[in-house]
Amino acid sequence: MNIQQLEYIIAVDNFRHFAKAADVCAVTQPTLSMMIQKMEDELNIKIFDRSKHPVEPTAIGKQIVEQARISLRHFRQIKEIVANEQNVVHGKFRMGIIPTIASYLVPVLLHQQQSQYSELELTLQERTTSNLLNEIRNGLLDGGILAGPLNQAGLAEYPVYYEKFYAYVSPLDPASKEKEIDLDNIDISRMWLLENEHCLRGQIERLCRMKKTASGHTPAVRYESGSIDTLINVVDYNPGLTIIPEMHAMGLNEEKQENLRPFKNRIAVREVCLVVSKDYVRQTMLRAIQDIIRKSVPKSMQNPALKEHVVDL
Repeated sequence: MNIQQLEYIIAVDNFRHFAKAADVCAVTQPTLSMMIQKMEDELNIKIFDRSKHPVEPTAIGKQIVEQARISLRHFRQIKEIVANEQNVVHGKFRMGIIPTIASYLVPVLLHQQQSQYSELELTLQERTTSNLLNEIRNGLLDGGILAGPLNQAGLAEYPVYYEKFYAYVSPLDPASKEKEIDLDNIDISRMWLLENEHCLRGQIERLCRMKKTASGHTPAVRYESGSIDTLINVVDYNPGLTIIPEMHAMGLNEEKQENLRPFKNRIAVREVCLVVSKDYVRQTMLRAIQDIIRKSVPKSMQNPALKEHVVDL
């Protein structure tokens, strides 16, 4: 049994497909299959049930794959410890980012990385919160940028900035005549929201204290979007309002900026965090990533005092 075989069984477990796993590992499928078969013969067990489609680990196979992830992570930490001791910022950092942050942060973040840390190979992938956290735990990502606080076991969170929420009100809606939006009086039947898979939606529901109807269901939303830009365009042509984060609001043109409204007697904020596994050892790398993120947003968003206004997920 060797490190290469551990990498192969982890890849098969991740993709549940031998051909895809072989492509990721940069070997032929027969080579990957043969190496896994050798490991199974050595242990005298079956790690994968090949009769199922997609392929699945056996009961004992699940335990072996989980231990392989731990062992491989610890093995890689040997080089990471050396790099950290040498105070070196180079190599690869695989980072996920949720869509409601990616659209405005990624372009500036990549520019900062190229100008400040050109030896750092930063790869970015958009993921929903649940998928992002799973990939960090499984070692597919080194870290992620997402809304917090999460308080997830096994993960470390580093708050990097705080952005306020604003109402974006349709010029066709009576509320457009108001200078501030009273959250206690929002008619939720006129709200336009993101799809349920986005954590931003949950924050908005809590922010607006969306109440259940007598039947136990929230009032029907006429349209749910996966994109803040789409919601903004919908609001432009239809009565109602949506709620958007500050960085997205800053990117609007002058005409759309006129549709923004603060909340009455309320500051509402989301905390944006860099999240990694608790056993990630490259603190020098983490400081560099945090530095890149903070340089990509206004300094006004890095005020820790805003934390008291964070809306729960």
